[in-house]
Amino acid sequence: MSKAVLVMDMQNICVGDSHAKFFKYNNKELIAAVNKVIKDNEGNSIIYILTIMKDNLINRLAPFKAFEGTENAELANNIEVVSNYFFKKHKGDAFTNPKLKEKLDELNVDEIEIVGVDGGGCVALTALGAIKAGYKVTINTPAVGTMFHRRASKYNEKLKKLGAKFI
Repeated sequence: MSKAVLVMDMQNICVGDSHAKFFKYNNKELIAAVNKVIKDNEGNSIIYILTIMKDNLINRLAPFKAFEGTENAELANNIEVVSNYFFKKHKGDAFTNPKLKEKLDELNVDEIEIVGVDGGGCVALTALGAIKAGYKVTINTPAVGTMFHRRASKYNEKLKKLGAKFI
């Protein structure tokens, strides 16, 4: 069995040079921490997860947009790319894309480490999805950006009770 690192939503819209004003992460430190995790996991599978907004009226009125094929939706330039494993999602939990689990099964993965954004959203929701799918989960907190601290605390308590590790 093996390990995979899920790099969550490290896209231009969230952490890129021209990121949406809504997103307030310490981008330079966060990107450096995520890249360190990627480099430290040479030999493990690195999988990039991208959130793609559905192109509909409600989302067109949103203060930020990450539609398929736009620069906002692309992985931020400063993120190390060491694999061709890219998966798109429309919801917080990356496991809502069944192709992710298919690839993890194909790679014989039993352990997942999660980095990226946001600790109070997609990172936590994907961790819950991973546990539900039967994986051991580690959240690498120095490489997780969090804007929604109260929500992250609630999710983290739930994740700890379900057996997730935090480093």
